[in-house]
Amino acid sequence: MAGYKAEDEYDYLFKLVLIGDSGVGKTNLLSRFTRNEFSLESKSTIGVEFATRSLPVEGKVIKAQIWDTAGQERYRAITSAYYRGAVGALLVYDVTRHSTFESIERWLTELRNHTDPNIVVMLIGNKADLRHLVAVSTEDGTSFAEKESLYFMETSALEATNVDTAFTEVLAQINRIVSKKTMEKGEESDVPKKGEKLDVGRDVSAMKGAGCCSS
Repeated sequence: MAGYKAEDEYDYLFKLVLIGDSGVGKTNLLSRFTRNEFSLESKSTIGVEFATRSLPVEGKVIKAQIWDTAGQERYRAITSAYYRGAVGALLVYDVTRHSTFESIERWLTELRNHTDPNIVVMLIGNKADLRHLVAVSTEDGTSFAEKESLYFMETSALEATNVDTAFTEVLAQINRIVSKKTMEKGEESDVPKKGEKLDVGRDVSAMKGAGCCSS
């Protein structure tokens, strides 16, 4: 990633959060995207972890700061701080465990209660490599995403399928919102600088439309 700019040189810093039940693969999605690593021995996250990765997105260098929290109920007290400043979210379920898909609505409600209701959200059906164990169909994921105006993608952190694509799509959508706001206002001062919090506001609605991408 050092080919174009140093790690500390970027145009925008966007905070993303990973949410979903424990064991759906959030930590491995994070490690696959930020370090291209996967661990079968991955332990449940205790509290909060975060990692960063800078990458070129549509002519800008975006630094993604991605937060990963434990999905267990006993860590739920951290929610307000965890969600604060987030402009994108990956809402993850395990395609082999229908109960994790059933929890998605609750996670989405919590997300919208703690953030702008129109932040960019990607619904992720993870562990798509376990095709013989699938309990949640692609159609079910697509249907829920369309109903809630979310993006959708099935991924495999193990096989690195669609992981980069999912994160990059979220970052690209946020970047388009920022660019749109800049063009509309015509003032560079309105563009968030390094480390500055981005309020995506209502602009996200127009950007999302019915956009829904499945694998």
